[in-house]
Amino acid sequence: MNTDKKNDVYSKSDSTPVDMPNEEWKNILPKDVYHIAREKGTERPFTGKYNKHDELGTYYCAACGNPLFKSDAKFNSSCGWPSFFEPVSKDSIIYLPDNTFGMKRTEVECGRCKAHLGHVFEDGPPPTGKRYCINSVILDFEKKEE
Repeated sequence: MNTDKKNDVYSKSDSTPVDMPNEEWKNILPKDVYHIAREKGTERPFTGKYNKHDELGTYYCAACGNPLFKSDAKFNSSCGWPSFFEPVSKDSIIYLPDNTFGMKRTEVECGRCKAHLGHVFEDGPPPTGKRYCINSVILDFEKKEE
């Protein structure tokens, strides 16, 4: 976890939904994580630490620790953000319509804490045809044990 602040909700095993005001999130998340998670920000393309990351393991929500994606579902889409073709489980992700900036997209949020993660598109590889385009800032990674 990339925070020096005390985040008591962060857990890689607790699936209890987290519902708290943004003011509380602001007190426990680093600025960059808060901006993406709670203000629906976006990191600049090709700048994220997980864009070209290829280690085996699991990606978690940096705000709450919820498991989001396995590395074997990651692929190089060349879009500038880490891309995955499926989440860890159907409960890992929440889908919302996003019609901002004159575009019709589907926003994806963490299924546990409703942190903004990125968007999902219908131009991914088999077997799902999905491309989950996710901000690196909102991801934590745990390497698979050898």
